[in-house]
Amino acid sequence: MEVLTNAEMQRADQLSIAAGTPGFKLMLGAGQAVAEAANALVEEGPILIVAGPGNNGGDGFVAAAELAAQGREVSVILMCERDQLQGDAASAARGWKHPVLPFNPQAIGKPALIIDALFGAGLSRPVDGEARAMIEAINANGAPVLAVDLPSGINGTSAAVMGVAVNATETVTFFRKKPAHLLLPGRMHCGRVRVADIGIDAQVLDEIAPKIFENDPDFWGAAFPVPRIDGHKYARGHVLAVSGDAAATGAARLAARASLRAGAGLVTLATPRDALAINASALTAVMVRPVDTAIEFGELLGDIRYNTCMIGPGAGVGERTCDMVHIALTAQRHLVLDADALTSFAAKPERLFASIKSSPDTAVVLTPHEGEFPRLFSDLSNKTPGRSKLERVRAAAERSAAVVLLKGPDTTIAAPDGRATIAANAPPWLATAGAGDVLSGIIAGLLAQGVPAFEAASIGVWMHGEAASEAGPGLIAEDLTETLPAVHRRIYNALGIEY
Repeated sequence: MEVLTNAEMQRADQLSIAAGTPGFKLMLGAGQAVAEAANALVEEGPILIVAGPGNNGGDGFVAAAELAAQGREVSVILMCERDQLQGDAASAARGWKHPVLPFNPQAIGKPALIIDALFGAGLSRPVDGEARAMIEAINANGAPVLAVDLPSGINGTSAAVMGVAVNATETVTFFRKKPAHLLLPGRMHCGRVRVADIGIDAQVLDEIAPKIFENDPDFWGAAFPVPRIDGHKYARGHVLAVSGDAAATGAARLAARASLRAGAGLVTLATPRDALAINASALTAVMVRPVDTAIEFGELLGDIRYNTCMIGPGAGVGERTCDMVHIALTAQRHLVLDADALTSFAAKPERLFASIKSSPDTAVVLTPHEGEFPRLFSDLSNKTPGRSKLERVRAAAERSAAVVLLKGPDTTIAAPDGRATIAANAPPWLATAGAGDVLSGIIAGLLAQGVPAFEAASIGVWMHGEAASEAGPGLIAEDLTETLPAVHRRIYNALGIEY
């Protein structure tokens, strides 16, 4: 499903209104959706609506009138005087035939539900003064909170907390999600997110042409590689993974096994000779080949059947790893770079980017976590003021000419052309040693089968999260490969494919 920035959502409203849908009709639809969500969340007891001076407050007034008409006990706190409301918000307020309470935290009382209709998604400055005191009082009250569009205090595009933000139990948004419903820290304030249809025609997306998507099978289903009945292992690609020395072999084995589970036809582990026996004794379906030097690695790539390389997990930091990366790119192999491969270029990231750009037909995926990301993109770290994770990853993809995947609970993937996906399906227990190595292997296995880089990264991240959910709390990285067959079945079911 498409994800819209604040500006794109505003454009969707404008296009809908220009096509003949009155703005107040959209507000009525939003307010009715809020009322429906409120009834589902709390079936009885008093409801308090905290309304702001803009259209978000107008949605709140519509919800108040709708709930009161249904017999619910409703009260409204308004941030401004009624006569200060303008446009559709003023029209909505006229539909509320009862007094409004003063904008005072003491007026909250002990409701069964608080509806946060204070600010919309476009908040661009820190919350302070009376508004801050009200948000803090809402959070301290203890009643469940239903947020309208986004919890007040969250910027819809960047997902930043603007000083302070409401902690919602549930959020009802309209037409499409915004980045803040998926990205941290905004997502942590949203609770469960409902997306309501308020009458905006999906055809407006043709003109908006959004480039951000929630990472799920609805987005990448058409690219998922389904084996043909007349296929064979050589048609499903051959991954060449690089192992480290005898003291660092586990990561590469995790990644190699994951490539097989992701559907690659064959996987070979290029291993230093001092680790050959270790790797050979621990692997069965994954083949091993002795490779000590970058020259030997290049000779191995003389076999064109190795169509995808995976370099990084346990490969070792240094010139040998850098040379292997350049050799793979020169040989025009699809490439997943993680961990040690990324760190090896920390002092010379532009050298890596130039090498990628010199092989424009090669699919390259970089998979850093937040600690590795600034080693290649020092000016785009998470300490960069005012730049969201989405903005940073898109800038990194454009600069490097690679697909960049920045791992985390809100793993974000961007292509050099600006397309991006945000994942929201990773359980917290996925944060465990070796999990990232498995992810690299899944992506490499998908690339080997001919999936384009952006889609391969997106599919891999979704499968990784689902595998962790399937394994459950307490998982270790080895469990992820064992649960991947169940994830394949989920995808087949979602796509309506018999198996």
